[in-house]
Amino acid sequence: MARLIRIPLVERVLLGTKTAWEWIVAKLIGLVLHFAKKLPPETSTNLLERTGRFLAPVLPRSSTARENIALAFPEKSDAEVREIVRNMWGNFARALGEYVFLDKLFDYDPENPEAGRVEVVGVEQFLEIRDSKKPTIIFTGHTGNWEILPVAAATHDLNVTALFRPPNNRFLAKRVLKARTTEGGHLVPSRAGAAWTLADVLGDNGVVGLLADQAFTRGPHIEFLGRTATANPLAAKLARQFNCDIYPARCVRLPGGRFRIELSDKIDIPKRSDGSVDLVATTKVINGIIEDWVREYPDQWFWLHNRW
Repeated sequence: MARLIRIPLVERVLLGTKTAWEWIVAKLIGLVLHFAKKLPPETSTNLLERTGRFLAPVLPRSSTARENIALAFPEKSDAEVREIVRNMWGNFARALGEYVFLDKLFDYDPENPEAGRVEVVGVEQFLEIRDSKKPTIIFTGHTGNWEILPVAAATHDLNVTALFRPPNNRFLAKRVLKARTTEGGHLVPSRAGAAWTLADVLGDNGVVGLLADQAFTRGPHIEFLGRTATANPLAAKLARQFNCDIYPARCVRLPGGRFRIELSDKIDIPKRSDGSVDLVATTKVINGIIEDWVREYPDQWFWLHNRW
């Protein structure tokens, strides 16, 4: 097969087939979001969640998710693992539908915090970051609906520049980037040069948001969910360069279409004997916090990628 795909004609056919398939998938998802937007937010997101749960057994990469969950939670039965997978797909499908409703779903009012569907824990941390005028990193993971976090920051007049990994499907990536644009900050696709963009933001005493639960083949090897994994040391490297504070933040999905945003106290950044940031130890601290989140709500984490 390796020799076969080196034949130029065959290679072009295979590449063309992949491109056509990506275009079809992007169009189908776009069509789903188009019709979803015509329904009331609660009806639309509830329907998508039920659809995700129903299709979970046959959806691509469900087998990868089951394997990952079983290895991370060896004490869980097969039935419990399958239920986590169903809930994970339900959460992901719901989050996909929520892209087009973020302005309606995020109804948190700082003057009346109990009134809406969103509760915020750590308002004082948001204000602390905003008023410090210092370069700051906020990290999170693919849990709950992580897209709501920049919107929550903007509610407290905190502008966050967020790094995100676009889908491999380039047609879908364009649509997702457009859907993710918010008034409270801007987004930096994770590609060559992205680190320089974040460095510019921090150099101007800005705030950067990072998804810190992704594998990075050139990163340090750490223990994550009981297994050796590669981790992205970008947060630690930026903290070393700009003397940043690092804060953990997450979104927890609650029953009834509600959310809890949690921004915790800044972490104690491990230092080396010369006073500089210890890159490996800091990366371990960050991933240890994310591991705690995953163990608390395993069905809200995105299990489809192989971290190990």
